[in-house]
Amino acid sequence: MDLSLFTSFTNSLATQEAQINQLQQQISSGLAVQTPDQNPAAYETGVLGTDMVNQLNNDNTTQAQVQTQLGSVNSAYTSMNTLFDNVQSIVEQALNGTTSAANMNALAGQVKSASQQLLSIGNTTASNGTYLFGGSRGGLTPFQANANGDIVYFGDGGTSQATIASGQTASTIANGDVFVSSLSGDGISNVTASTSNTGSGQVLQQGVVNAATANAFQQGSSAITVSFGSGNSYTATQGGSTIASGTLSTSSSGTTLQLAGVDYQITGSPANGDSFTISPARPQSAFALLQNVYNALANANSTPAQVAQTNQILNQSLAGLAQYQQATLTAQAQNGVTLQAISAASTSNTSQATEAQTNVDNATAVNTPVAIASLTQTMTALQAAMKTFGTVQSLSLFNYL
Repeated sequence: MDLSLFTSFTNSLATQEAQINQLQQQISSGLAVQTPDQNPAAYETGVLGTDMVNQLNNDNTTQAQVQTQLGSVNSAYTSMNTLFDNVQSIVEQALNGTTSAANMNALAGQVKSASQQLLSIGNTTASNGTYLFGGSRGGLTPFQANANGDIVYFGDGGTSQATIASGQTASTIANGDVFVSSLSGDGISNVTASTSNTGSGQVLQQGVVNAATANAFQQGSSAITVSFGSGNSYTATQGGSTIASGTLSTSSSGTTLQLAGVDYQITGSPANGDSFTISPARPQSAFALLQNVYNALANANSTPAQVAQTNQILNQSLAGLAQYQQATLTAQAQNGVTLQAISAASTSNTSQATEAQTNVDNATAVNTPVAIASLTQTMTALQAAMKTFGTVQSLSLFNYL
C-alpha cells in the first residue's frame, strides 16, 4: 500500500502547525527573534541593546533618588539664606541706636528663635529617614548640644558618589561644613573690645589694602593689641613688640588705621587707656555666631561705653553673618550645578534608551499586522488542507490504497 500521500500530508500538517505556533509566540511576545539560531546577528543586537536600556533605566532611577535628596538639601539652603537675612535685619535694627532695653531683649528673643530654627534645619531628615547634613553618618543626629550647652557637629565630611550616567557620578549626600566652617569677623580678623573700656570707640574693618600681608596675618596665630592714649594717639603691639604707633589720621572717609594689611575705621571716641584685640579669624560655627548675637542683645546696657562694646560685638557678628551668607549661597550654587548635571544626564539617558530600544525593536520585534495576517493565512490553509484530506479519505478507492 502506497502511504506517500498520507506521509506528505502529515509532514505538511506538522510544518503548518509549527509555523502557527511560531507566529502565535511572536504575536504574544512581540518578538520575531527569540533564540540565537533564528537570527544570530539580530539576537545579539537585541541582547546588547536590552542590556543597555536596562542600565540606562537603572541610572535614571538613581538620578531620581539623588534629585529628591539634593532637592531637600536645596530647600534647606534656601531656609538658611532666609534665616541669615532675618538675623542680619535684627542686628542692623539693634545697631540703629534707637532701641530701648526692652526692644533689645525682644530682638534677643528673635535671635534665640532663629538659633532653634537653624538647629532644626541642620537636623533635617531626608525621605529615607537619614539626616541630610550628617555626611556618611546619616543615621546619627548631626547637631547636638554638648555638656556645656554648645551645639557641636557629630557628623563627618564624608561624601558618597552614585552613577547617574556612563562615566558620570554625582554626590548623593551633603555634610555639615556649611554650618561650621566659615571664619569669624570679616574672614581676616576679628576685633574685640576690652570690657574695661570707658570710651565710645569702636574698631571696624573696612577692607583689605594688602592681600598678602592680610592673608599672612590670618594664617598666623599672633593677635595685635591696639591701645589708645590721649590726643588720638595709639600703640599697636604684636607678640610683645610694637609694630605701629602714632596719631590717628582723619580724612573725609573718617578716622582710619592700617594694620596687618587691613584698613580699620575708628568710630566714636576711644578713651585714654582703652584697648582692642585684633585676632586672626578662625572658624566659627553658625550656632556660636548666633549665640554671640543673642548674648550681646540680651545683656545690652545703656552707658556710652557699654553701647560701644555691644555694638563692637554686633558689627563683628554682621561681618560673620556675611561669611555664612556667602558660604550658603556658594553651597547652594554647587548643589544647583549638580542638580543641573543630573537633569541633563537624565534627558540624555532617556534619549539613548529610546534609540537603543528602537534598534532592538528593529532587530527583533515582530511586525504584528504582518504576523497576524500570516497566521490567519496559515490557519486558513491548514483548515482547507484538513478538509480536503478528509474528503479524499472518505472516497471508497482511498480505502483500498
